[in-house]
Amino acid sequence: MKKLLGYLLTPIFYFTFGLFLAIFHPIQWICYKAFGYTAHKRSVDLLNFFLTYSQLTLLNGISFKNKQQLPTDRPIIFVANHQSMYDIPSLIWFLRKHHPKFISKIELTKGIPSISFNLKYGGGANIDRKDSKQSIGEIIKLGRRMNEKNWSTVIFAEGTRAKDGKMKPFQVGGIATLLKIVPNALLVPVAIGNSWRVVRNGTYPLNALLPLKWTVLAPIERGDKNAEELVLQAENAIKQQIGQN
Repeated sequence: MKKLLGYLLTPIFYFTFGLFLAIFHPIQWICYKAFGYTAHKRSVDLLNFFLTYSQLTLLNGISFKNKQQLPTDRPIIFVANHQSMYDIPSLIWFLRKHHPKFISKIELTKGIPSISFNLKYGGGANIDRKDSKQSIGEIIKLGRRMNEKNWSTVIFAEGTRAKDGKMKPFQVGGIATLLKIVPNALLVPVAIGNSWRVVRNGTYPLNALLPLKWTVLAPIERGDKNAEELVLQAENAIKQQIGQN
């Protein structure tokens, strides 16, 4: 049933999703060039509201739960599992007051309406995976911006998407580098559920009638723990939340 509905609804979803990307590309350009960061961020937030709720065209439900009292006056490193590209808009929208930034492949800064512009000018880190020196340098610059502006960063610690939904071991490198630059950062796990099922058949058809879930888990203070211990604690918390412990 979900797959059958997907055949019917996927074209509507792609049209809606693509339309918002096209509409907000010039809006972002004007906001950034004429009014600066704050206006640009508001346009990005609004774009990702529409991208998030484009899932309704597939009859997919959106559930974002955050019972944590997270500070807005200190940097946060959100550590999440990664299941599909549709994880990202909801994180940007629902965590918007924390100014979430991403570590992205530099190739994505070209050719994608709205998304490429935001990656290029939104303040995240765009890394060349073939150039470790450049990658580390970009992450260090991101950490400095986090310190200066109390921004947050979202890191998909698996390093790639879990296409079958089964979590891969978390990698420590990027988080360890950020913690050196932002030692007072709060580590906050975010568990993502069911978004892999949207794309389990590939790009067509997308699946329908899915309950998509994002859950912010209890924050982890650094204390005297090293990066490996912190990442493992976040990994275990997410596994427990999505039933993979």
